[in-house]
Amino acid sequence: MKSYNEMLNRIEPQKIICYSEPFEEMQGDIIYVDYELSNWKYLNSKDNRLPKRLENGIIVHKTYTQLSELFFKGTGSAYGGKWKPKNEDSERLLGKPGEIKESYNSKGEKRWTKIGSDGRATKERHFSNHNRGDKHTNPHDHEIGWDENSGKPSFGSPINFFDSIPEFKSYKGVNVIMAKRNYNFESISDFKWCVDFGGEVEFTWKGNVYSITHPDGKINIGAGCYQKDGKYFNMNTNQEYSSQDEMWANTADEILEFNVAGDRLRDVITNVDVVHRTF
Repeated sequence: MKSYNEMLNRIEPQKIICYSEPFEEMQGDIIYVDYELSNWKYLNSKDNRLPKRLENGIIVHKTYTQLSELFFKGTGSAYGGKWKPKNEDSERLLGKPGEIKESYNSKGEKRWTKIGSDGRATKERHFSNHNRGDKHTNPHDHEIGWDENSGKPSFGSPINFFDSIPEFKSYKGVNVIMAKRNYNFESISDFKWCVDFGGEVEFTWKGNVYSITHPDGKINIGAGCYQKDGKYFNMNTNQEYSSQDEMWANTADEILEFNVAGDRLRDVITNVDVVHRTF
């Protein structure tokens, strides 16, 4: 896995062709090739249950998924689009229908996660402004959707409450969970998946505080800020916040070009200290 993650960091593959069943820990858009059934002796078989050769020569087991979807979209995970929590903290996104899970991030900030009728999260409330009071109220909510192709969770833009705060209802009560917190990114691929699917991130680098949020349907990265006398100030410099302190983008790949304390984020993302990430 160490070598695999180094490969993700160095070449950032769009797709990964894996011969035989992938390991559970493998990240990235993985195309699974059945090693045994890809044997040469099956290539001319007319049995529809056996592999078919695509135009580019790749052999994929037909019963695993539709060939066209698999080739052009990838599975999105090592298990054919069935998302599995990476750690105990992300397990809060799955549970008993109707329950609300209460959990805490590494800063001790509370989160409520509402589980829908299919056992997957539908909404989450964060009791935090993620060091970006100019972009979030405390608390704020996120609608959670699930990607049809990859099966991965996707967080919507923050729903801020500037007036009254609506009740976070459930008919099953609240289940409090305490999770192990290892939020650091293992690879650039790990970072891209988190951010592109709506994940919020708080991290420090060289003692400086940064946050990644998703206001107005876009991605924003910037230094942490605080409010004083009606103005916002950079937490790292104590100077009034300016456009130079943040960056707006459409993809995580663009965000990786942001300068953090003199370094390009792409070069240090696996070394920064992540104090909070949505998943």
